[in-house]
Amino acid sequence: MEKYIAVLFAAHFIADFLLQPDSLVNKKSNPFYLIIHAVIHALVIYILLQNWTEWLLPLLVFVFHIVIDYIKQVKTGGADSARVMLVDQAAHIASLLFIVLFAKLNLPIIAFTGIGYKAIITLATFSIVVLGSGHFIGRYMKEIFEENDMPVEGLKNGGKLIGQLERLLILILIIIGQPLGIGFLVAAKSILRFEESKVQLVAEYVIIGTLLSFTQAIVFSSLAVWAMNF
Repeated sequence: MEKYIAVLFAAHFIADFLLQPDSLVNKKSNPFYLIIHAVIHALVIYILLQNWTEWLLPLLVFVFHIVIDYIKQVKTGGADSARVMLVDQAAHIASLLFIVLFAKLNLPIIAFTGIGYKAIITLATFSIVVLGSGHFIGRYMKEIFEENDMPVEGLKNGGKLIGQLERLLILILIIIGQPLGIGFLVAAKSILRFEESKVQLVAEYVIIGTLLSFTQAIVFSSLAVWAMNF
């Protein structure tokens, strides 16, 4: 059953972060694109669970996802903040747990019997560590950026790309069992940011973003390694 739950969560992260480009995110106020997004979630669940005769669970995922995203659109007016993202993801995770409970009580099979389990978990971890975490950090740091009226400097999307690469490196280090390498990554970034650290406001901004990025990467990567051992 643990693998079953892990695959459900993995499917959600793959569909929500890897298979949802910014162009689709920006169009979800349109009911057509909202339905397309929910269909993608249902299809990913169906494909990854590999239980080809079971259609009710993907249907439940479709219904819950479209309802949650519609409520979010109505209540927030399309607001794009870190808090909204956290609440949205919590609601989706809660809906998946409810679906698991429903499946346990009503379906004959409540176990993952397909192939490629570790590959599924790895792909999902990449989706949430490299891409999903970046969306949250970007929203949160944008709020800090605007509150402090900080000047825009550096390459366009440079910070985003740096964050994605550092989280990818952390993911690789943890998966191959070399977490000590993260310390060298921290040291290297500290050296590269040495000049910026002389300005307090910029230094605090960089430290907050870096710690958020590293923390999320370590936590989700460690959870993935734990899930792989089910």
